[in-house]
Amino acid sequence: MNNMNAKARNTVGNRLTLDLQLAVSATANAPRLPSRAQFRAWAEAALASRRQASELTIRIVDETESAQLNQDYRGKDGPTNVLSFPFTAPSGITLPLIGDLVICAPVVVREAEQQHKEIAAHWAHMVIHGCLHLLGYDHETEAQAETMEALERQLLAAFGYADPYSS
Repeated sequence: MNNMNAKARNTVGNRLTLDLQLAVSATANAPRLPSRAQFRAWAEAALASRRQASELTIRIVDETESAQLNQDYRGKDGPTNVLSFPFTAPSGITLPLIGDLVICAPVVVREAEQQHKEIAAHWAHMVIHGCLHLLGYDHETEAQAETMEALERQLLAAFGYADPYSS
C-alpha cells in the first residue's frame, strides 16, 4: 500500500508496533481523525491479552481506495468502514506481524453521524472490531457474533464507550 500522506511508527512496551498510515487529509477528506495515541490505545487493548507481541498497520483511506479494496478482496461494490487483512507466516517462521486494517474515514464519520454515536467511540469500535478479525474472531454465525460482540462491548466499555450494538 503506497502513496501515504503521513506515516507514524510507534512501539508500545514491546507489545505493539503500530504503523499508522494516513492516506487522507484530516481537514478536507476525513475530518475528526483520532490521534495516533488513540489508535495505538485501541489496538493495544484489543491485542493485549491475546498476543505477546504484535505488529500492525492501520491505514486510513478515502472512499475511492476503500471501494477498490472492497471490490478486489471481497467482491463487494462501494466503500466499507473497515477491512481486515490478516497475515499468516509461512510454516516454520515466527513473526509478530498480525496484519493490516484499512479504515475508510468518510464512512466512519458518516456512520457515526447517522447512528448518533460519539465519533471517537465509533473509531474505537472499528479499530477493535478489525483487530479482533485479525485474531480470527468472526461474526458469520450467531454464536460467533455473540462472542465477538461481547468482547467488543467489554473492550469499548473499558474506554467509557457505550455498547455499539444498542439502538
